Amino acid sequence: MKTLSILGLGESGVGAARLAVKLGFEVYASDSGVIEPLRKEQLKEIGVQVDEGAHDESRILASDVVVKSPGLSRKIPLLQRVRESGIPIWSEIELASRYTTGKIIAITGTNGKTTTATLTHHILKEAGFDVALVGNVGRSFAGALAECDHDYWVVEVSSFQLEDVHQFRPHIAVLLNITPDHLDRHGSMAAYTAAKFRIAAQQTQDDAFIYISDFEILQKHLETHPLESTLYPISLEQSVPQGAYGLDDTLTFTTHNSTFQMSIFDLALSGKHNAYNSMASGLAAKLLQIRKEVIRESLSNFQHVPHRLESVVSIRGVEYINDSKATNINSTWYALDSMTRPTVWIVGGVDKGNDYEQLKPLVADRVKAIVCLGLDNSKIIDAFHSDIEVIMETDSMATAVKVAYNLAGKGDAVLLSPACASFDLFENFEDRGNQFKHQVHQL
Repeated sequence: MKTLSILGLGESGVGAARLAVKLGFEVYASDSGVIEPLRKEQLKEIGVQVDEGAHDESRILASDVVVKSPGLSRKIPLLQRVRESGIPIWSEIELASRYTTGKIIAITGTNGKTTTATLTHHILKEAGFDVALVGNVGRSFAGALAECDHDYWVVEVSSFQLEDVHQFRPHIAVLLNITPDHLDRHGSMAAYTAAKFRIAAQQTQDDAFIYISDFEILQKHLETHPLESTLYPISLEQSVPQGAYGLDDTLTFTTHNSTFQMSIFDLALSGKHNAYNSMASGLAAKLLQIRKEVIRESLSNFQHVPHRLESVVSIRGVEYINDSKATNINSTWYALDSMTRPTVWIVGGVDKGNDYEQLKPLVADRVKAIVCLGLDNSKIIDAFHSDIEVIMETDSMATAVKVAYNLAGKGDAVLLSPACASFDLFENFEDRGNQFKHQVHQL
């Protein structure tokens, strides 16, 4: 019997354990931190030996394969010793991809991947496909596969997950964009870019690679690192012979000498960034030969992803918008760009090396007041004090919402778009967004 060790017991680790047991592996799992009691009980019930607060290094180094949590850096000493021992290190999506018979539509990008993955899944479901939505969006690929296989898998993948793929080969790969993010982990933009492009590294000419050609960094990387897959560019700036483009407010999808068009005003999701997301999803659906009517209707009736430009409620003529998922500058840029009302902007958290300079024109044009929400707001204040007269500091969501309520007038919007990670005051961006919605409803 082959042995498999799992490091890190969050959603992906537990899912990997469940699949590995089903496949007949002898499984050992450990986490250097505290394991949720329910997860620990579930693992013991299926016969997995679990260590909490420590790793049994001798057992790990005797494994046939190691599956690691995407949150663990590849540079930690234990993983370096595993690598030196010649033991393969896989991500959970690598494990799952080796044992599914279904086709994989994998989606990544610094921003927009959750929306695009969810929208793609929506279109396939509307078309009657046997499809599941998994990966970085919340439900582990391996855990879902342990329950049953599907004809199609829409998999949202992060750069952390892609670091440890080897044979992962999506039938359709989507790379939306690359902007500075997670550089503390990857070390450089070059390394971060290389990690993102691993989504297509094993593809052949029979597979499709969809990418936004308007992002120069993607186009330049492809020029120096050509792929084997068939390329389908997306552009809002120029027409493309094969792919998708939007000119004169009309989206055009061209594949296999077949063309499909629809008005940009018929999309359920507004904003330039969502035009790209919709084009990527629609193009993937067209490559799967889904009927034009189904694509058009699905792109028109899709509901917003929670915590991404999510309209919460309107109170006394003020619209409250939850964009807690905006954890970097680029994502917040798109949020501010979509604002059509004078905006009270709630921003702040754990700064990831943000350069706020690129937001200044939008802030000066769209924002009437800033509410800082974080333990250290000095960088935000320094960046915008000359552009915005009213900048308030808060250290709780309840206070931030009350301050924003007092600053906003009829016809304004209150936008939570933090541009920062959430871990100074919240468990994660979902917790931050949920607290925002709760406090808004308390008004």
